[in-house]
Amino acid sequence: MANKELKEMSFLDHLEEFRWMLVRSTLVIITIACASYFIDDFIFNEIIFGPQDPDFVTYEFFCKVTRFFGVDDSYACATEFSFIIQNTEVGGQFSIYLWILITTGFILGFPYILWEIWKFIRPALYENERKKAGLFIVISSLLFFIGVLFGYFIIVPLTINFFATFNVSPTVVNQFTVDSYISMIKTSLIVSGLVFELPIFVYFLTKLGLVTPAFLRKYRRAAIVIILIVAAIVTPPDIPSQVIVSIPILILYEASILISAFVTKKEKENE
Repeated sequence: MANKELKEMSFLDHLEEFRWMLVRSTLVIITIACASYFIDDFIFNEIIFGPQDPDFVTYEFFCKVTRFFGVDDSYACATEFSFIIQNTEVGGQFSIYLWILITTGFILGFPYILWEIWKFIRPALYENERKKAGLFIVISSLLFFIGVLFGYFIIVPLTINFFATFNVSPTVVNQFTVDSYISMIKTSLIVSGLVFELPIFVYFLTKLGLVTPAFLRKYRRAAIVIILIVAAIVTPPDIPSQVIVSIPILILYEASILISAFVTKKEKENE
């Protein structure tokens, strides 16, 4: 059974512990953000503005793939992007500078945030489950970073490639605000990272009895529709991009079903 700590702690005790969890996590994010100041040139010039270069690794890869299969490469093999990024607000660049450092702090500090979450839910777990803290942190962090990399190397380049090359008329020039450009990158990275945490979410929902493998199998078709909608939201409105983004999420969903079945089986054995 779960530890007696759970029964002994009142609602206010839990609230106080939750508050300190947020405080410690925020301090770690701010600390990493401050440390990121010393590599801000690399963060902005190489990472943030890297995907606007036609020679970016993703464009080269998709170009080679389309040529290998003999597909029309006019879309995948862009030689230049006819757009500029501009700032339209007085304090726009400074605000974006701060938010990028904070986002960097959140992404790099995510393993510590997971550790804080683990400590918060620890009293509600069985003794043998508590020993898996290291495994939980490693797997969850790995999934999150894979999701962030997927967002950066797949979703962001696909989005830039589509909207930078799309023109209703040659007389219209694309001039993206730096705020919209940065917002697109932040959203793509963080949302992708959290979406890749799907197996972890399903694990805990199954532990709480809110989700079963039968439920996930029954509503698989509905889940596929939702995944396609999510892919349509986070990607450009073209079929190839949506398919590329949907496939990993579908794989994660199927993996979540297996995880839910494994947890359910273990729960029955414990009973």
